[in-house]
Amino acid sequence: MNAAGDRSDPVFGRLRGEPHRRFNPLLDEWVLVSAGRTHRPWQGRREPSASDVLPPYDPGCYLCPGNVRANGERNPTYDATYVFTNDFSALRPGTTTERIEDGLLRAEGEEGACHVLCFSPRHDLTLALMPPDAVRRVVDVWADETAELGRRYRWIQVFENRGEIMGASNPHPHGQIWAGSALPRDAAKEDAAQRQYRERIGRRLLLDYAGQEEGGPRAVEENDDWLVVVPFWAAWPYEALLVARQPVTRLPALGNAQRDGLADILVRLLTRYDNLFGLSFPYSMGWHQAPFGDGGDSHWQLHAHFLPPLLRANVRKFMVGYELLAETQRDLTPERAAAEMRAASRTHRAADDGWPATDESVPATAG
Repeated sequence: MNAAGDRSDPVFGRLRGEPHRRFNPLLDEWVLVSAGRTHRPWQGRREPSASDVLPPYDPGCYLCPGNVRANGERNPTYDATYVFTNDFSALRPGTTTERIEDGLLRAEGEEGACHVLCFSPRHDLTLALMPPDAVRRVVDVWADETAELGRRYRWIQVFENRGEIMGASNPHPHGQIWAGSALPRDAAKEDAAQRQYRERIGRRLLLDYAGQEEGGPRAVEENDDWLVVVPFWAAWPYEALLVARQPVTRLPALGNAQRDGLADILVRLLTRYDNLFGLSFPYSMGWHQAPFGDGGDSHWQLHAHFLPPLLRANVRKFMVGYELLAETQRDLTPERAAAEMRAASRTHRAADDGWPATDESVPATAG
């Protein structure tokens, strides 16, 4: 374990400037790291800046309080969080679970549910701009929805797509909770990896990993109950992994102090993201928690993935070519990405108030 404040990494430091591969033990996959490719001339697609100032209330927004949604239903005049069934659900209760097989052709019905969670009645607030007590209410809803849907479904996927670049259909702050009967691809891989590690080593994989990363070159934020790192095996440029530091399998099992700490560290992480390039940072975020009904979950550790697509302020990382056909590849080291994220201020700066904001104590080019 690295001592607190020690940002050195003697084991892998010598590989940092050279092309090399890193192993992802959660998915049993490798990632190619091509350090220095961010210095190449860029003449490809540049994303437009999302500089529009949003109003606190938009009469044309189907997620704002009191407005009519696409299916004709009217939202209540909610004043905190608000959950409803997705009007265009990808999974539905009561779907047939019939299985069909014909040689190599195989299909099965999938029953489930899709809910939408409005984080705030304010149209112009993201999680980064909400006070921790309001974010705590979001955490409580994540936990309540997980517990309720977990009575019927095996996998509960809590997630948020932030920004048009990530496919968000509406800028109003919201996320989704999908529940399904089957274990999805990545969930199955993580379940197998964590189970095998527990059987072989006798401990939880992600707790051991968090212990190894504390205070290290990839750590971005930490408090008594949570750790944020750019994973050693990160695929996306500024990817982050949020891990509970004490044994816990699912969101409903979090105590009051853990939920308060989660709300606090979420605001701190997302503020650093926004200040990194001086814009409302796009990402997909999702919680991975133990599946329900699997007859034992002592191998699982609750964690969340943050997958932002930006390589630079208006340059997107595309997973194409080699990445799509052979193996995931990234263009800067996780250590450098973590250093840049640490250098971004914890104090949120509006776009018209001197973005980007950096703390002078950590050089943005470190790593």
